[in-house]
Amino acid sequence: MNRRNFFKRGSLLTLGTTLLHPFSSIANTIQYDIEDKNKKAKNIIMIVSDGMSIGTLNMVDLYLSRKTAKCSNWLQLYKDNKVSRALMDMASASSIVTDSAAASSSWGGGVRIDNGSLNVSKNGEEHMPIWQKFKQAGKKAGCVTTVPITHATPAGFCINSKSRNTQEEIAEKYLEQKFDVMMGGGNNYFSPDKRKDKKNMYKVFRANGYEVVKTRNDMFSASINKPILGVFEDRGLPYSIDRDSNRELVQKIPTLAEMTQKAIEAMKDHPMGFVLQVEAGKVDWAAHGNDIAGLIYDQVAHDEAIQVAMDFAHQDRQTLVIITTDHGNANPGIIYGKEANNNFDSIQRYKHTNEWILNGISKETSISQIKERVRFAQNFALTDEECKQLLSYYTTLQTEDGLYNPRHLPFKVLAKIQQQHNSVGWISMQHSADYVELALYGPGSHLLKPFIKNTDLHYLMLEAAEIENKF
Repeated sequence: MNRRNFFKRGSLLTLGTTLLHPFSSIANTIQYDIEDKNKKAKNIIMIVSDGMSIGTLNMVDLYLSRKTAKCSNWLQLYKDNKVSRALMDMASASSIVTDSAAASSSWGGGVRIDNGSLNVSKNGEEHMPIWQKFKQAGKKAGCVTTVPITHATPAGFCINSKSRNTQEEIAEKYLEQKFDVMMGGGNNYFSPDKRKDKKNMYKVFRANGYEVVKTRNDMFSASINKPILGVFEDRGLPYSIDRDSNRELVQKIPTLAEMTQKAIEAMKDHPMGFVLQVEAGKVDWAAHGNDIAGLIYDQVAHDEAIQVAMDFAHQDRQTLVIITTDHGNANPGIIYGKEANNNFDSIQRYKHTNEWILNGISKETSISQIKERVRFAQNFALTDEECKQLLSYYTTLQTEDGLYNPRHLPFKVLAKIQQQHNSVGWISMQHSADYVELALYGPGSHLLKPFIKNTDLHYLMLEAAEIENKF
């Protein structure tokens, strides 16, 4: 889309809210003070739930409403009519079904590219990522995530690479760009014991003035007068529910909300402002595994990060908050049946993910041990035949390869068994071509139209911050 035409058409606030809320009275439409509407966004916080289908958003709102009598923070913003809302087309250059690299690059570089690449078109043309543009404009910039900090979604805002898989190289490129706060997993791409080239990236970051933190307490005590690199796990961080059920992990691993709070604290006093991407990356991993406990509780963690961002934005009044997802995945939902209510409520009693269950099983595990493990983790009973079905996959487990299920564990089988007990169904274990939810709050949110392309968001952020796209 032509940038000038986008901005010319992008401020149709009255039309947009009328289409989105056709039965609202004038008194209930989104209200902006003239001063706020004309104010530029000094700061931008973009909060992404990677791989969140609309069913995931729906289920978490129901989960929280039925457990706490309060809905999710995301849906409360809709109910209170505090945000501009749209649907966004997330197609990549190569497919109507995007991957996370192309999705993030559409926002990061403002151009649709092929799946698997980061801000590099098929012809080799590189598109400057938006966090680099904001850095050149004098702002601080950072990312926090529950997957490796070198993973596709943060990388799409930060660097150029022909392949999302070059994560060791991506770690080095972050240093070249001098990003101010980078936190998540990914020790495999920084540690000399894990990197193929044996380079000690922690030492290199420290030599360049970074404070390197590897535990939750270290993060809390880290100086806000230095850039921060936080790496808390080899790959992705533990799922929220598994972390919360393990005292050692609670002490070691920060939550997404805690990382968000620290990142804001570290950058909020910069006179030119800051930009921050927050990603609940393991929502996507859970969807790939049809792992309902991982999905629900990590989406809740995303929702808690929304509250941190909104609390800051309410107080600051100069911050644009963007809440969205990059694509659907597996499209889960609650299936009709007379026991649907009680079955779905059983998830409230879960202690662990399917990943935790399946990684604790081997071909030597007995049927009684499997039954005990499942009952402890999720409070339902397996039959002997179901246990034998799960065990049959452990006689021929392959060596580790791949990202989301490297051991080829029987996630699909366990999810199908669970459906009898929690009434949650899944259509696949892969991404889907959903039009995704998008919500904006704060300066610049009036620019949002009811339906946009993914690349439009790149230019909206620049316009909201009054940064000319001259790069």
